[in-house]
Amino acid sequence: MDGLRPKNRHAQCSAQGSSLGLFFLLKLRNLWSKNSDPGLKYAAHCHTALFRVSKPDNMKRSNEISGISSASERFNPFSERGEQGAGPADEELVSNAQAGDKDALEKLVRRHQPWVFNIALRMVWYREAAEDATQEILIKVVTKLSTFRGQSQFRTWLYRIAFNHLLNVRKSEFEEQSITFTDMGLALDETPNFDLPDPKSVPVELPLLVEEARIGCMTGMLVCLDRRQRLAFILGEYFGVTSEVGGEVMEVSPDNFRQLLSRARRDLYQFMNEKCGLVNAANPCRCAKKTRSFMQAGYVNPDRMEFTKGRLASVSDVAPHRLNELETLDRKHAELFRDHGFLAAPDLATKLRELISQSGVDAEIDSAR
Repeated sequence: MDGLRPKNRHAQCSAQGSSLGLFFLLKLRNLWSKNSDPGLKYAAHCHTALFRVSKPDNMKRSNEISGISSASERFNPFSERGEQGAGPADEELVSNAQAGDKDALEKLVRRHQPWVFNIALRMVWYREAAEDATQEILIKVVTKLSTFRGQSQFRTWLYRIAFNHLLNVRKSEFEEQSITFTDMGLALDETPNFDLPDPKSVPVELPLLVEEARIGCMTGMLVCLDRRQRLAFILGEYFGVTSEVGGEVMEVSPDNFRQLLSRARRDLYQFMNEKCGLVNAANPCRCAKKTRSFMQAGYVNPDRMEFTKGRLASVSDVAPHRLNELETLDRKHAELFRDHGFLAAPDLATKLRELISQSGVDAEIDSAR
């Protein structure tokens, strides 16, 4: 798509994310050295304790991914009743973590990490930017955990931190282009149709490449929405969050949440009706025909898959739906989005341990004991 320029700065984005994480930890270190407040000491302790839980031989390898290990571990933090699977409730883990239980703290973070990551990826489009945002959000959550007083559900408290961060985080390069639906439509029209590449020339199977192109294009459509509408759509359409729960975490009334979701659906689905061959066979755009062009433009990289790597399940497998609110045609649109993968979040433990070591917090905590 000539009108939309892909980024080519993976290393730079990763370095920026690491710098931001280090900034948080250095700031915490300075507060630790100047202030004897127990809450600050607790926050610093949590940063270090989170990654001292297991002995090296029991810890995941740094290149492994953190996700949903079994059906008993699956839970939806946005469930209307707050069901959290077979494990202990969030509030129990928080209480234990605040009392110094390192295992509880790690379990709490790992439980929510995939959900934060999957939301972030759909907000910023780029996997590395989503990983950076997830890391920064988790640092904020752990730092502020001592301030949680149970005046709301923990999921409300945590995801308010996440959503406020995602609403205010620096725009990704894709977002910086201020793409409108009109821009995207013109860009797709100008993208030439090609046959798929020779299967021997790429390191992944061709159907996976087409899937990567399809999900990448649909996620790009989300970027045409403003950030608040995008969050409402991700919550309401992808993850089936009720208006009551969505309103809680976005700090708006249920009516306002419904309005945000309704406007997002209207704008997005109208565009798809006019341009997308997935919902309207009369439209000429076909994912398989655009895939090679997307590869040439840098949107699809067989060596660095953004949207299909680490698929644990489809979103529809892990989250309820709101399809009963939609007309038949709009249901088809929603089902296409919910067929996208619920992806495993990269294990950020190693990176965060490195940041802690660089900040000096680890050594200072040890010497203060």
